[in-house]
Amino acid sequence: MHAAAATSAQKAFPVEVSIVTPMHNEELCVREYHRRMSAVLHGMGVSHEIILVNDGSTDSTPQIIRELSAADPNLVGVFLARNRGQCTAIYAGIQHSCGRYVVIMDGDLQHPPEEVPKLVEKIREGYDLVKGMRQRRQESLVLRRIPSLIANYLMRATSKCDIHDMGGLSVIKGEVARGLKLREGQHRLIPALVYGLGGAVCEVPTSAPPRFAGKSHYGIGRSVDVLFDIVLLWFQNSFKQRPVYLFGRISLWMFLVASLTMCWILYEKLFLGVHMGTRPPFLGAVLLYLSSLGFMSTGLILEVLANTHDAVSGAMPFKVREIVTSRAPAPGRKGAN
Repeated sequence: MHAAAATSAQKAFPVEVSIVTPMHNEELCVREYHRRMSAVLHGMGVSHEIILVNDGSTDSTPQIIRELSAADPNLVGVFLARNRGQCTAIYAGIQHSCGRYVVIMDGDLQHPPEEVPKLVEKIREGYDLVKGMRQRRQESLVLRRIPSLIANYLMRATSKCDIHDMGGLSVIKGEVARGLKLREGQHRLIPALVYGLGGAVCEVPTSAPPRFAGKSHYGIGRSVDVLFDIVLLWFQNSFKQRPVYLFGRISLWMFLVASLTMCWILYEKLFLGVHMGTRPPFLGAVLLYLSSLGFMSTGLILEVLANTHDAVSGAMPFKVREIVTSRAPAPGRKGAN
């Protein structure tokens, strides 16, 4: 019976650990990353795959991935047709994974491969996601660390997910990871998204060394995008992903304020003889009525669009041009588009 269960588990998860790493112009890091990551995984003694997603690199990163995949049957190169950004690259890698656990990490070695066993060991306790909480980050205080602290605080406040470091190294149960529908920028929200689905999440301390080589692809402008992501997260969590709940409430409050204002104006007109046609309160009430109708219409339109999106959500926001690997395709793996 135990042998049958093990065979069934192997069919469901051909490998134990899938490593998903986006690569964009990381020619100086990719060989060292692969060397260290492979050493760690072999030391763990688990079946594994390393998925390197080439996100439209213009340097020699694609050629290096080809060389490594030819020599290492555990390495899979997923080549996107053009640069689509970190989140889409991560999403593509997740969808091409087949592991029981999926590790998401950067390729610049600021997420040390040596920290992976600790996270995998923790998730085996029954968690759906384990997050690495970076300690002693060696990055710019103004450009990276302070914005990160503020963003993480706001994300905890809006999602109620008690993870202090939402970005960076993480490990997720494979079926949970592959069930996520990530949109651009939402890689920063993965712990909150898993928590919002009812998943059990936790975090463990990890180191955060400087980049191995090359330069960072992030700038201060990213903080603006993070702010909009947080607003969207609040919107989804507060109103259960139903736009009509938000816009309907705004519409209702506008309608009530307009009605109370109109009652007051009518009272003064009928009992005090005050002319109402050109008074600012009367014009304001009319504007609120029209705005109320507009907000309700917006909520209903967004509801229809949300339903349409759910109906066609099988479409992927990326196009894979090529899959490079020297091994036979694993059962359940998606092929190139």
